[in-house]
Amino acid sequence: MGFNGLRKRNEFNKVYKEGKNVVNKYLVIYYIPNKLGITRFGFSISKKIGKAVVRNRIKRIMKEICRNNSLAIKEGFDCVIIIRPRIKEALTYKNIEKSFLILAAKASLIRKS
Repeated sequence: MGFNGLRKRNEFNKVYKEGKNVVNKYLVIYYIPNKLGITRFGFSISKKIGKAVVRNRIKRIMKEICRNNSLAIKEGFDCVIIIRPRIKEALTYKNIEKSFLILAAKASLIRKS
């Protein structure tokens, strides 16, 4: 299964304005239902986190986490994931994935099996 992304500024703004959010020390997830039947993700990462190489690495990790867990995530949502500066403490894939899954469960985005 591929990666579905939010690209346009107005898509991000709609999620920020109308969506709900959940927070932990590494990530913030804003989410809103869409009528597309797929869940799309967008990422926001501050320059406070580091230079482009570091920010792009974190975004690649987040895309991979979303792709690998796409079957566990409910369909029909637009999500914007804001990466907080403290992510530098958890720079391993496993730690970031654990943080993401805890937040997704808190937001009721995980399917019941």
